[in-house]
Amino acid sequence: MLKKLDPLLHSELRLAIMSLLVSLQKADFTYIKEKTEATSGNLSVQLTKLEEAGYLEIKKGFKGKMPQTTCFITRKGIEAFEKYVENLKAYLKL
Repeated sequence: MLKKLDPLLHSELRLAIMSLLVSLQKADFTYIKEKTEATSGNLSVQLTKLEEAGYLEIKKGFKGKMPQTTCFITRKGIEAFEKYVENLKAYLKL
């Protein structure tokens, strides 16, 4: 029996965000925006959804005088990503 894929991670942009953070542990908003080629508005919405699910933590601060938003993947986020990948592999083995 196939396991259900996490609908939160099944979105292309959210999956890309999580893939980046799994390997980096943390990244700033600008870096994620560049790598995913997302608009600022869409990226902000998707980061908020992942934060609300507990998959990442967002911290706002400053780098010099410039505002900086940094995203950190959580243990729950890592576990959800790993489970998603395992479930996806089961689909590919059919």
